[in-house]
Amino acid sequence: MSTTAELLKGAAELFPDEVVTSAHVRHLDLPGAGRFALITLDNGLDHTKPTTFGPQSLANLDAALDQVERESAEGSIVGVGITGKPFIFAVGADLKGVERVARHEDALAIAKSGHDVFKRLASLAVPSFAYYNGAAMGGGVEVGLHCTYRTVSRAIPAFSLPEVFLGLVPGWGGCALLPNLIGADRAVSVIIENSLNQNRQLKGQQVHDLGIADALFDGADFLEQSLLWTASVLTGATAVERAEVDRGAAWDAAVARGRAIADAKVHGAAPAAYRALDIVAAAKDGDLQAGFDAEDRALADLIMGGELRSGIYAFNLVQKRGKRPAGAPDKNLARPVTKVGVVGAGLMASQLALLFLRRLEVPVVLTDIDQERIDKGVAYVHGEVDKLLGKGRINQDKANRLKGLVTGVLDKAAGFADADFVIEAVFEEMGVKQQVFAEVEAVAPAHAILATNTSSLSVSEMASKLKHPERVVGFHFFNPVAVLPLLEIVRGEKTDDASLATAFGVAKKLKKTAVLVKDAPAFVVNRILTRFMGEIQNVIDEGTPVAVAEKAVEPLGLPMSPLVLLELVGPAIGLHVSETLNRAFPDRFTVSPNLAAVVKAGKRGFYVYADGNPAKPELDPEVAALLVQGDVVLTEEQVRARVLEAVAQEIGLMLDEGVVAEAQDVDLCLITGAGWPFHLGGITPYLDREGVSERVNGKTFLAGGVASVPA
Repeated sequence: MSTTAELLKGAAELFPDEVVTSAHVRHLDLPGAGRFALITLDNGLDHTKPTTFGPQSLANLDAALDQVERESAEGSIVGVGITGKPFIFAVGADLKGVERVARHEDALAIAKSGHDVFKRLASLAVPSFAYYNGAAMGGGVEVGLHCTYRTVSRAIPAFSLPEVFLGLVPGWGGCALLPNLIGADRAVSVIIENSLNQNRQLKGQQVHDLGIADALFDGADFLEQSLLWTASVLTGATAVERAEVDRGAAWDAAVARGRAIADAKVHGAAPAAYRALDIVAAAKDGDLQAGFDAEDRALADLIMGGELRSGIYAFNLVQKRGKRPAGAPDKNLARPVTKVGVVGAGLMASQLALLFLRRLEVPVVLTDIDQERIDKGVAYVHGEVDKLLGKGRINQDKANRLKGLVTGVLDKAAGFADADFVIEAVFEEMGVKQQVFAEVEAVAPAHAILATNTSSLSVSEMASKLKHPERVVGFHFFNPVAVLPLLEIVRGEKTDDASLATAFGVAKKLKKTAVLVKDAPAFVVNRILTRFMGEIQNVIDEGTPVAVAEKAVEPLGLPMSPLVLLELVGPAIGLHVSETLNRAFPDRFTVSPNLAAVVKAGKRGFYVYADGNPAKPELDPEVAALLVQGDVVLTEEQVRARVLEAVAQEIGLMLDEGVVAEAQDVDLCLITGAGWPFHLGGITPYLDREGVSERVNGKTFLAGGVASVPA
């Protein structure tokens, strides 16, 4: 049987470029308690490069534990603590290395070696303490769970077990230890619910309230206070009391709740949540070693599965490609933006004004066709600022300053004469938008960017009647503006590099994920979603029952069903986009007569909700009466095949047209603009895995090993 050192040595050979974390041991004299060993995890880089656990990093911690184990056995220390570098505790396993694993036995070695190192903290002859001083995720959380006691900083911005979100399980003790520490229900919230809710993070106070940490201290003197508390625990002056864990029906109910959450989020299409819940269920008897063994098996199986590879691929898209947009011009060409104009004062325009105001903190001026609309738009922004104040997110001075920066005027000349960036969010009609831009061009400075939030119209055509079309750029946000990160930046035929660079610079300040998109009908997200929804609509029009068509795509694990999404977007907008695309590509995009009838009848969507419960949609009887269907009834499998083949064809054509640089940009757009699940890696890895890409286009979208296990 291999030793931990041998396992780590073998794993290290797979990860030659690991960013290695050291584990420094220093000794302190705790007042009244005695000599104490403190291990600090540090990769030697600043907080922008968080500490991770690769094989060599685990080996370094293992060596530090060799030392403190000897010292504790000989009685020269009274306790052992573990903490991190400034602002960072540790953020888990080094996923760059995991991507390279091609054999199940190597995956098992990674799982086992993490357990073998971490559990030594629980078997020392003296108590062990984890001091969560900064961001802690995954293995960073788990190393602390193996300790006897834990403290947490009130200033921690992010604490989580995100593994299920990525396609793994918390596999170095999380599934077994956490429910035995805080109870199954709270553990399910952290491991399953938070993870599947877009990797929701805990703050320090929540970590303490959940019972994960025994004490909470302020960030400024966190380590000093933690060590004083440690001394009081070691001397017996402080007794740590924890609530008794309910191992009866409450445990089973918690696991059942976790399965319901997983079903609602991934519909059985992704295994990680279910594997994690199996381990939590089995942990009820408190047999930790059996739990660790189950974690090893689950981790190894999932590392060798497509879901994790897709999850890592999606994570890398958002964290890396999303921050360095493909094709963006030299950022040094960007011009400063010291004032923003917004044409329109409706809800979308008001949301945009609020976003620019909060992120850029420059004057923002709204205009519209009458003073009443303008006043309403400004009032909306003021109201949202007041909400931030009420929640303690900003102080009174900041609120006053922000409210003072937003104004509204009827006269565009007065409002935009010194604006550097003007964005329109008016009615989605070409003539209206051309007129707006002509009016703005006449009064705005020569250098001002003219941005359009159009969702489907041609940016080039919009700019075609201007004297300076080179400064027009598409700047397409997704609703709700404050929530969805994507910003499709559209280069018109004449858009120049300086205007484009300024747009990307503004996007970065807005903290949006910007993707460069060619000026093609409906750009990326709306084109793919319209083809997707159009095929659903087609099979309904042909005769397939609505419920069958909707259920057919459940295995994709989308955040909502197609017709619920249509309700969110608005049937009239959905119809408008389908008409735009039908004019551009009549052979592939249809305009559903049933959808047109729903819009004509003024219906908000296809569903009504029993007792107002959004989880219980029922086909609206009035909509059912409007539907005119044929007699071709398909099965769920046939519907799913048709929908996926249509999407694969459309993405293939978009890549051929150069709408975006690569398939990766399609996935980045769908993940950040449409909530496409991380566990699918977007859409192209899923189409590759299911064999749809090759069936439709004769090739996969991605090379082997990019979002899949290396051959």
